[in-house]
Order: sequence, then C-alpha cells, then structure tokens
Amino acid sequence: MSHHIIQDAFQAFASSNPDQISAVLTEDAEWLSPPGNATALALESTHHMVGRKAIVRFFTEGFPRLFARDVTVTLHGSHTDGDRVTVEATMTATLANGSPYTNDYCFLFELRDGLIHRVREYVDTARGHRMIFGELPEQTSPTQP
Repeated sequence: MSHHIIQDAFQAFASSNPDQISAVLTEDAEWLSPPGNATALALESTHHMVGRKAIVRFFTEGFPRLFARDVTVTLHGSHTDGDRVTVEATMTATLANGSPYTNDYCFLFELRDGLIHRVREYVDTARGHRMIFGELPEQTSPTQP
C-alpha cells in the first residue's frame, strides 16, 4: 500500500498539476534537501520547504524553470517499513540552458494517514552542481594554525 502511495506521488509531481500534487501531501508536509544543493541555488530557493503550498509551488513553478523538458524519474527499488518508504531513483532531464542532467537520488518518505508528511532527499550535490553550473562549489578549508 505505501509503495503505491509513493508511485502515485511521483506521477503527481511529474504532472505539474497543483491539485494532483496537493492531493498526495499533508498540509504541514516538509521536503528537506541537502543545504547548498544546486537546484535550490539555481532557483534561489530554500533546501527545506515547509507546508503543502510551498512544495506545490516548487513543483509547479520552480522545478519547470530549471528542468525544462524530458524529465524522467526511473525508480530502481524501494523498501517499505510501516509508514516509511525509501526509494532509489535516477532523474534525467534537459535543463533550461539545453544541457543534459542525470543524477541519482535516494528519498525517504514518511507517511501519515496515507499522505506524504516528510521527504528527506539525498543526492550527489557535487555532480548536480557540475551539471547545472559547470563547476564545483567553492570549498572552505579549515584554517591552518
């Protein structure tokens, strides 16, 4: 059952339809991505979206501005443990600048009452940064004594 909820959610996210996306999320849903990830930087948005409205706005307005076309999410496998579903996936797309994008993700979905309550997204941030910006982010190194 939980696995089907997640499959429906990925279809909703891909639809860009606000009603479909809203229908899979709790009102107080959260989406947490790694701080400094390339998507958040490119869209000048947060890595921690709080609330159904913020997540819907991201998938209907922000996401399509960066990932312009040919967006495909291939699910490689999932594991369900009660109200938690872990999904391994690869996303491919054509960026707004015409460049290709391919990256691997791991999502941990926490469900409540059959809806997505929290998502933790794990992704290769360096790879994403190279594909979106063409370079790695500057690293700060500890100060030498």
